[in-house]
Amino acid sequence: MKHKIIILFLIFSFVITSGFGCKWAAKDVREKMEPITLNYWRVWDGPDAFKGVIEEYNKLHPNIQIKYRKLRYEEYEDALLNAWAEDRGPDMFSINAAWVGKYQPKIAIMPDEIAMAYPVVKGTIKKEVVPEVKVKSSITLAQLKNNFIDTVYKDVVFDYYDEIIKSTNKEIYGLPLAVDTLAMYYNKDLLNNAGIAELSGYWSKELQQQVKKLTKQNSRGNIIQSGIALGTGSNIERSADILAALMMQNGATIITDNQKVAFTEYSTGKDYNPGLDALRFYSDFSNPARDVYSWNTELDNSLNMFIDGKLAILFGYSYHLPIINAQAPKLNFSINPLPQIENRKEQVNMVDYWVETVSIKSQHIDEAWDFIQFATTNPEIASLYLKSTKKPTALRALVDEQLNDDEIGVFAQQLLTADSWYRGKNYPIAEQVMEEMMDAIADSPEGLDAEAKIAAGKLKQTLY
Repeated sequence: MKHKIIILFLIFSFVITSGFGCKWAAKDVREKMEPITLNYWRVWDGPDAFKGVIEEYNKLHPNIQIKYRKLRYEEYEDALLNAWAEDRGPDMFSINAAWVGKYQPKIAIMPDEIAMAYPVVKGTIKKEVVPEVKVKSSITLAQLKNNFIDTVYKDVVFDYYDEIIKSTNKEIYGLPLAVDTLAMYYNKDLLNNAGIAELSGYWSKELQQQVKKLTKQNSRGNIIQSGIALGTGSNIERSADILAALMMQNGATIITDNQKVAFTEYSTGKDYNPGLDALRFYSDFSNPARDVYSWNTELDNSLNMFIDGKLAILFGYSYHLPIINAQAPKLNFSINPLPQIENRKEQVNMVDYWVETVSIKSQHIDEAWDFIQFATTNPEIASLYLKSTKKPTALRALVDEQLNDDEIGVFAQQLLTADSWYRGKNYPIAEQVMEEMMDAIADSPEGLDAEAKIAAGKLKQTLY
C-alpha cells in the first residue's frame, strides 16, 4: 500500500514539475498538490483505528500526511488550550458532543465548498494519471439530518453570526465517527442465584421486585450485594445520563431549545411534574425507608462493584464493555436495552459520543474538513473505523447491519430513538451539578424539591 501511494505521488510530482505547460500544471493545481501535514488529536483510539481510513484517503490525496496523536483524557483539554495559546495546536481534534457549545469559538465552521486535487485518468490510447482540482460541496444541513441519526443534527449545528454579511446562519461544527447508547448490563450468575430468568424491560414494579431479590444486607444493615446502581450521583457511572434518560422518558424537558432549564416545571395544564417524578423514582433506590433500597453514597463506584461481582445491574455504554472484559474476564454477564416506561408509545434512549472537528487556528481548514467528511460521511469508509473499534455507527445506513452484532447489537438497536440532554457551554459542570443534587437527596430525601430547584439554578448558569 505504501509503495502504491509513493508511486502515485511521484507521478503527480513529475506531471507538475515536468514543465509541459499542461492545464493540470496550472498554479491552482500546484498549490493544491503541495505536501502538507494535518495534525490530529484524539483521546480514545490508537493510530491503528485509523489506518484503513488514512490509507484510503491517501489514494486520493497522497500529498496530505495525517499525523495522529492520542492523549490521555485527564490531560486532553489542558493540552489543547496550551497548544493553541502557543500556536502549535492540532488542525483536527475530537471533543465530546456535549462540549461543542463550549468550544464553538475555537472551531472553524465547515466550509460550503472545498477545492482539492484529485488523481484523474486521462487519455484514450495512452492513459496517464494526472492531478486535477475539483470543487466539491460539503455535506448540507439537509443531508446531515437525513444521513446521520437524529441527535447528531441537534448536537453539532449551532448559530453562527457572519460579520461580513451581518447575518446569523446555522452551521456545522463537527461530525461523529460513532455514537454510543446507554444500556443495561447484568450479572447472570446473581440473577440465577436469585431465581430470576429474565429481567423486566420496564421501569416497573416487576423490576423493583427483582431488585429487592438481588439486594443483600448484612446483620448491621450494610449493603453487601446491590441489585441495581441507582439513587446517587458521584459513585454511579454516568449517573447524570441515567437520570436524564428517566426524566425524558417520563415526558420531562430538561433544557428547552431556547436554553431554559425546565425539569422542575409542571406539565402544562396539569398538576404533575414529570421531571421531579422521575427524580423521586430514581432517588428511592438510595432511600433506606423504601422497599427498593439497594444503593448509597458509601458504596464503591458502580463499575467497580459490577466488575467485583457485587452488583447485579449496571447502566453503561459500549465503551464499558472492553473495560469489564479486561478486568473481569470470567464474569458471566449480558446486556439488555435500557428499560423504558411501560405503555409509552415512544422509546427514549440516551447517547454519549465524540465529534471530529477543525481548529480555527489551522492553516489547512479546507483540507482538514475534507478529511473529516471523508472519514465520517461515506458508509464504506466509516465502516473501516467502526469494525476496527467495535463501536455503534452514527450513520443511519449502517444501523441495520450492526443489529445482529454480538457485542454492539444492543447499543445499535437504540440509536434511532436516542437523544442527548445537554447543549450548553459547560457540560462537566452541568454533570457535576446533577451528581451533587442526587447525592444531596440521597442524604436527605425530604429535601428533594428544594435540591432540584437549587440544581436547576446552577444548571442555568452553565448554558451561557
